[in-house]
Amino acid sequence: MQLPADATLQKVAELAAALPAALAGGSGEFTVDASALTGYDTSTIALLMQARRAAQAAGRGFRVTGAPRQLQQLAALYGVEELLALSPSASS
Repeated sequence: MQLPADATLQKVAELAAALPAALAGGSGEFTVDASALTGYDTSTIALLMQARRAAQAAGRGFRVTGAPRQLQQLAALYGVEELLALSPSASS
């Protein structure tokens, strides 16, 4: 699943609604690509946690690639960086 540049509170409901279709479209590890993110907030963390729970419920692994450094720091602040399996972006 590719996240858009903006994954803030105004967009999260729309992105969350797309999760079931994204999960149904594959097998194995569910990967969220965060490399395009420039706008994010705590609702982005909530979305990623929701995606992780949905992936686990579907019997799939989960990870986030291309995470901006500040998103990694936000996840660390909430103590969920390991749960989200954040991989840094190339520029981080």
